[in-house]
This record gives sequence, structure tokens and C-alpha cells, in this order.
Amino acid sequence: MGDRKRNRAIQIKEEKKSTYFAILKNCPTSPRKMRLVADLVRGEEVNRALDILKFSQKEASNRLEKLILSAISNWQVKNEGVRIEDSHLYVKQIFVDSGRMLKRLQTAPQGRAYRVRKRSNHITVVLDSVNQNES
Repeated sequence: MGDRKRNRAIQIKEEKKSTYFAILKNCPTSPRKMRLVADLVRGEEVNRALDILKFSQKEASNRLEKLILSAISNWQVKNEGVRIEDSHLYVKQIFVDSGRMLKRLQTAPQGRAYRVRKRSNHITVVLDSVNQNES
């Protein structure tokens, strides 16, 4: 059983070397609002996705833009000597999961209290290149 686990761990480590991703955890925006922005750039070419986010009115687009830039820099670290323009990077996957929820109380009429849930989320962006898919 130890060998099987070790072999699987080595296999997962090798797969991660060829994937280019960035993760943002505990982003203080509700997951629903972030998913609206994430849906705009899913499947788009990286430069186009950055343009969409730059001119978006949503507050969540700033955080997502930084995350995509981080994923691009992760790609550059793993592919030294290769130009970004030649690789045709695109957003392969982007998913938003709910993070921790801060629970607060807000005063209400007649001595009651309402519960306020301050939501956060975890965002994962996975990039891929078109050239890699064709080969």
C-alpha cells in the first residue's frame, strides 16, 4: 500500500509540472458575485480576458485580473525562453468555491438580532496553451 500511495503522489507531482495555475483563497467577496465575473473570462484568450476584466465595472474583476496575471507569471517560471505571444495562452478552467463565512449580528427592531453572513471564496485559475493541445 505504501508503494501505491508513493507512486500516485509522484504521478500527481509530475502532472502539476505541466499545468499552470494560480489560487486565491479567502477572497472577501461573495462567491455568487465572483462567479458572474469568472463566467466572462472562462475559455477566453489571456490578453482578451485581461482586457475584459480591466474594463469591467465589477469590484471582483480587479482581484481576478491580479490572479490571472499571477497564473501568467507561474507559466513564465515553468517555460523560460518561450514567448507568451507564441504560446497562445487561454483560460482553460476557472472555478469559484465558497470559502469561510464570518457570522456577525446586526441589531434589529424590538430587541432582536439578525445574523449577517459575510461570505468569502476560493478562486482557481488554470491556463493552457493552444500549441500544447494540438500536439
